[in-house]
Amino acid sequence: MAHWLRYTHDGRGGFGRLDGDRIAVHTGDLFSDPAPTGETLALADVTLDLPCRPSKLIALWNNFHAAAEKQGLDRPENPLFFVKPPNTYRASGETVTVPDGVGRLLFEGELGIVIGRRGRDLTPEAAAEHIFGYTCVNDVTALEVLKADPSFVQWTRSKGFDGFGPFGPVIATGLTPDDLSVAVRVNGRERQRYPVADMIFKPHEIVALISRGITLEPGDLIACGTSNGAGPIPKGATVEVEIDGIGVLSNPFA
Repeated sequence: MAHWLRYTHDGRGGFGRLDGDRIAVHTGDLFSDPAPTGETLALADVTLDLPCRPSKLIALWNNFHAAAEKQGLDRPENPLFFVKPPNTYRASGETVTVPDGVGRLLFEGELGIVIGRRGRDLTPEAAAEHIFGYTCVNDVTALEVLKADPSFVQWTRSKGFDGFGPFGPVIATGLTPDDLSVAVRVNGRERQRYPVADMIFKPHEIVALISRGITLEPGDLIACGTSNGAGPIPKGATVEVEIDGIGVLSNPFA
């Protein structure tokens, strides 16, 4: 297992592999033979950045058996998804500034798949080789905006405001997703917990099915959907998404 992160230090950006409380600095391309420089930095001396910069963040809906059963939803034949634009990205520790007039916000803690190789029209077997690792995602939604117009469900607008797609703090490799669980805490109180093994579409299936006609690039991020327990974000709250083996994504909402 390895934990990769990006950071800023003394005004310069970089990336490396986390080892305890120190970062082994690397050079080159994270997704293509990164090379250690021999330099190390203390984690406490850097500011975390996004662990990668996706060209797109694809997010699934209705991908957990328990949630589908509770909501009376049928099993989809293919992943149901929408896209969150890059302005939604925020690193762990960064504040999400909530726009005026959007109403109630909802947190959704999710496992994120990070793509490591360019690919399209992949088989499930090939898709597994295109997964670089996993990260934590908070798919934030302005719930009242979502269904404000009865003629059109506003997935993009309700989930596309600045800062509504935090992810991080690292990309973890070498994980077995079915062994993981996702937990969300709001102001330190646990509000959501569910097993990743309850997914309808598993990560390699998700990547394969989404890649039909859509080219996935290194660094692209796929949020696997959420299960029961997603709930409101009170004004001024701090939301933490924790996944075993990855870490804690933490963002205050102002």
